[in-house]
Amino acid sequence: MTSVMTSPHPVPGAEQASIDARAVSAWFGDRKVLDRVSLLMPGGSVTALIGPSGCGKSTFLRTLNRMHELIPGASLAGEVLLSGVDIYDPTRKLTDARKQIGMVFQKPNPFPAMSIYDNVIAGLKLTGLKAGRSERDDLVEQCLTKAGLWVEVRDRLRQPGGALSGGQQQRLCIARSLAVRPKVLLMDEPCSALDPTSTRRIEQTIAELGHEVTIIIVTHNMQQAARVSQQCAFFLAEQGTPGVIVEAGPTQQIFTAPNDQRTADYVNGRFG
Repeated sequence: MTSVMTSPHPVPGAEQASIDARAVSAWFGDRKVLDRVSLLMPGGSVTALIGPSGCGKSTFLRTLNRMHELIPGASLAGEVLLSGVDIYDPTRKLTDARKQIGMVFQKPNPFPAMSIYDNVIAGLKLTGLKAGRSERDDLVEQCLTKAGLWVEVRDRLRQPGGALSGGQQQRLCIARSLAVRPKVLLMDEPCSALDPTSTRRIEQTIAELGHEVTIIIVTHNMQQAARVSQQCAFFLAEQGTPGVIVEAGPTQQIFTAPNDQRTADYVNGRFG
């Protein structure tokens, strides 16, 4: 039986932002890749999106902060509510969605020539946030600490971010995302390119952040999904049909007593 790790409880009084996707469909040109996907991702918890390659997990993740629309020919239907407000409402600014809903990609993407320090605060300029020198110093230390990187880099903050190891670069990207104080952090297979030690450290960071930031993570690693998440959603696209959610619920239930046989087959490694 797979063990399930529980994150710390939410901090009393902290605002926990939920994301509620309602009947989200997505297309690339004429090809429909998601069909009316609905999923409530609770605030202050970690939701794992699992399923075989090509079932729409990463596409769904990109709809949650309006990155899907950046792809030429891509289109979308449905609603994505952040704490009850639709991020696709025409009166809402795109930059607001990106500021409130951060993203960490599969491959670490720090600005390689920029210092570790400047990498962390890069988001402030992009989102128009102003901060004095001491405020920036505090923010860099705070975000690097939350990303589990401060102790390793505090004596070389002016060295290039590209000189760090792969696992350190990914944690730097997490720190950069946290600097604009997002309510939600999206992670698209953040450990797939990392060694086991770095993966373990990223998972520890996810567990520590899960009580203050809502996290949605795409992962192909079933053990990782079981370790880091409180809720799971199993995506599947069968015989050329668009991706749908077969089953969603508490991680413990999805892994030990799923309602659908396809879910049981997938989490037990029988396909995918």
